[in-house]
Amino acid sequence: MTCLRTPRLTLRRWREDDIAPMAAINADPEVMRWIGDGSVRDRRQTAERIAAWEREWDERGVGLFAVECRGTGRLAGFAGLSVPAFLPEILPAVELGWRLGRPYWGRGLATEAARAVLDFALRDRGLARVVSVHAVGNTAAEAVARKLGMRRERETTHPAYGMPLCVHVLEARS
Repeated sequence: MTCLRTPRLTLRRWREDDIAPMAAINADPEVMRWIGDGSVRDRRQTAERIAAWEREWDERGVGLFAVECRGTGRLAGFAGLSVPAFLPEILPAVELGWRLGRPYWGRGLATEAARAVLDFALRDRGLARVVSVHAVGNTAAEAVARKLGMRRERETTHPAYGMPLCVHVLEARS
């Protein structure tokens, strides 16, 4: 089982007891304002997404990690890798993504988790290119991507929701 550790976080596969705290994160309109069409998700939708993330691990060897705070054992959200099938124009690609609950914002935890995942992508999974996709205007996501050394590759439009998106990229050095 793949597990990553940082000074403050454990990134691990999902458990049944992660559904309720992740559903609470997904039910927060402020957290979800930049995700998809901005609508919140309920417990059932969250459970379905977690099951899909676990299938992606099993089928592709990459997925979204549950992000747990080492000091408390509390679920802070997720960070990991996925295939951005919703944006065919950038495929083939593997996307680095993250989502944390509001109590975990502003402490550098998204950057810490994303940096661990990026290292995993490049070293463990041997990926030569990783993208990050976020809504234009999501300055927090933009800041994390830049801290990771990603460069802005392009702007585009979400095919389903019509919102402007920014694609950042990091290519492994040979």
